[in-house]
Amino acid sequence: MSDLNLEYLIRKPTDNLDGPPLLIMLHGYGSNEQDLFSFAQELPSELLIVSVRAPLSIGFGSYAWYSINFEADRDNFSNLEEANTALKSIDVFIEGLLDKYKPDPTRIFLMGFSQGTILSLAYALNHPGKIQHVIALSGYVNQKLIKMPLEANTYRDLDVFASHGTVDQVIPVEWARRTPEFLDKLKIEHEYKEYPVGHGVAPQNFFDLLSWIRKRL
Repeated sequence: MSDLNLEYLIRKPTDNLDGPPLLIMLHGYGSNEQDLFSFAQELPSELLIVSVRAPLSIGFGSYAWYSINFEADRDNFSNLEEANTALKSIDVFIEGLLDKYKPDPTRIFLMGFSQGTILSLAYALNHPGKIQHVIALSGYVNQKLIKMPLEANTYRDLDVFASHGTVDQVIPVEWARRTPEFLDKLKIEHEYKEYPVGHGVAPQNFFDLLSWIRKRL
């Protein structure tokens, strides 16, 4: 659909609830809105699920939120200007979703994979109170995308499920292992798990995140 500023897929709750909980999906670099949306049929039926397509086309049905230099080190991995533009587009999109579909503003989940995780974490931290639950798959906290300084106790309503593959060949697990420490400093509730896989979501990873979501509905 294209009635908002970004293309998206939607699955409405089966019970047509007023003010349903909302789950927004942000895919990774080189993927598209179909990717995470493949989880939708396995997720709780009361969720309004929206999977968003990144704005930058890199050909053959592949999209990106921002450019990546795969040869660079961690500090120069991401095109920060494009990433910040993407964060602004995501904000406009979320405001449009809230206006159009009227979900429960106190039960909003943001699920990202890889590049989508980096933006999900940055978005939630830059907009205290707007997102209550972040599912951070195969990504990390990029502090260059976060408006400093951050204050502990600002995020009492936020919690995070973060996971990573121990043999991830795209984003090293060492980068992800810094996430719990970062969240601890802000007193953000979180669960961090690792799985013996590469850059992907293992079946047990999905079962764990599904359980985490259900406890918050």
